[in-house]
Amino acid sequence: MEQDGAHFQLKLLQRWQLFCGPAEIHVPSRQQRLVSALALIGPRPRRYLSGLLWPDSPEVRALESLRVSVHLMSRQSPGLIVADGPILSLTNSLSVDLHQFLDHLRACELSESCSAPDGCLSQLQRAELLPGWYEDWVVLEQNRLRNIRLRALVLHAGRWLEQGEAAKAAEAAQNALELEPLHETSIGFLMHAELELGNRPGALHAFESFKALLAAELGVQPSRHLSRLAQRIRV
Repeated sequence: MEQDGAHFQLKLLQRWQLFCGPAEIHVPSRQQRLVSALALIGPRPRRYLSGLLWPDSPEVRALESLRVSVHLMSRQSPGLIVADGPILSLTNSLSVDLHQFLDHLRACELSESCSAPDGCLSQLQRAELLPGWYEDWVVLEQNRLRNIRLRALVLHAGRWLEQGEAAKAAEAAQNALELEPLHETSIGFLMHAELELGNRPGALHAFESFKALLAAELGVQPSRHLSRLAQRIRV
């Protein structure tokens, strides 16, 4: 886990970075894929990883590519990759920003008293997993994180409304809608937050925009609950 007495840190949010203590380690793309796969999906057999990372190559060639990548990564960052027979993994003591982010969200979600510190909203806004990576296994994890972020934003929007923090609630709801424009709960929270802020036209505009998008995308109307809310605002 240590190289020259320093700890490894892996960053997967916003951009790929690997640090050994304060020093950044510049890793070629092929080895980045290997380290990322192990960080995202955990320990796996060599055959599984070779098929995942080199799906278009014959098995023998894919296994050789994996062997070379493991060798090069082990020379560059000794102790980062753990080879236990046919199983490859990363050192248990490795710090991964994605894992820390998810642990924080889970702790906050489980605690009803968690009010989400001011930095939480900006973290949720920026927490994109490996942008610009388009492999199927990466896209699957990107979508999973997107759904987790959406749930957290909706959770905080509701909590901030209850606590009278209408501006924060509106921002959280708006960010949730950027992730999922047809999320009705987020629209409801946004309308309530705008009303709390005294912005009745803004609440109606949010509803009308959502209604138009819903009709264009799915050919359906907003729910009765949301339509009744809009009608009460008009009245």
